[in-house]
Amino acid sequence: MDLRNLRYFIAVLEAGSLSRAAGSLYVAQPALTAQIKKLEAELGAQLFERSHAGVTPTPAGLQLYEDARRLLSDADALRERIQRLPQGPEGSVTVALPFLLASLLLGPLLAGLRRSHPRIRVFVLDDLSLMVRKAMLDRRADIGILVDTPQLELLRCQPLARESIYVCGHDVDGTVAPLLRGPAPHGPWEIDFADAARLPLVLQSRRFSSRQTVEEAASRLGIGLNVVHEHDSARVIRSLYQCGAGFTFTPACTLAEGPHQGRKDWIVARVARPQLQRAYTLATAADRVADAATQVVADALLQESRRLIEAGIWQAELPD
Repeated sequence: MDLRNLRYFIAVLEAGSLSRAAGSLYVAQPALTAQIKKLEAELGAQLFERSHAGVTPTPAGLQLYEDARRLLSDADALRERIQRLPQGPEGSVTVALPFLLASLLLGPLLAGLRRSHPRIRVFVLDDLSLMVRKAMLDRRADIGILVDTPQLELLRCQPLARESIYVCGHDVDGTVAPLLRGPAPHGPWEIDFADAARLPLVLQSRRFSSRQTVEEAASRLGIGLNVVHEHDSARVIRSLYQCGAGFTFTPACTLAEGPHQGRKDWIVARVARPQLQRAYTLATAADRVADAATQVVADALLQESRRLIEAGIWQAELPD
């Protein structure tokens, strides 16, 4: 196994076809096929399912893709270190975080790091909060943003932010607006949890931490949830509640994506009585000192979170 074979493998996976990959690599297709088969033989695993429509990666192929991208990035960084004198921290850093937080935080973070530390490469694993925790414990990520996990064995945890859970959706017939309280000075509208639970709800399944928080609150109050749509896909959920199919419980970090600007029938209300919150923790490995690149990225995550909160873009609170 060499770096060239890994580059060929990545090209085939991203193209979805041996013929398309061969064209982009300027390699004959039979030679490319032989290289892929050689790689499979060396690893002792099938990397692609082949069909008339092209190729799709197997689980082993997906794992190799993730690892190979990082390995090739490290190889590029090694080449640069040999060819040039160091100019600040450099290296590869993998960040794992909940996907609901990714769209708010990562754009400005990665753009800023590109300007300030171009020799640092950041890889992102955005997933369910449970899988983010697993990625940290499995050492597949250098930095993780954990949900409602103030401490965890083997990890060094630092409070990052705390945010409230909101209800949002289209109040098509005007029956929800009378349920709202407030707004308080410099504060949002609020809705009692019991009233929110009776609304037609569009929710993700119980695998998701936001749903679990809502279920626990309902259980404590002895009330049920009026769930009319349940899907795992965040995009499907967003499409449903934005088109008026129901209301959803969502953390504050997603509010900037809502169509509420200038819409009088769009409801955004913080859940109260009880108030539902989720806390974020910045985690690194406890048994090793973070290298310079990892420390730069961790500091940037803290600074960007503070900037978003202080600017009012993220309706959250900084740790005490």
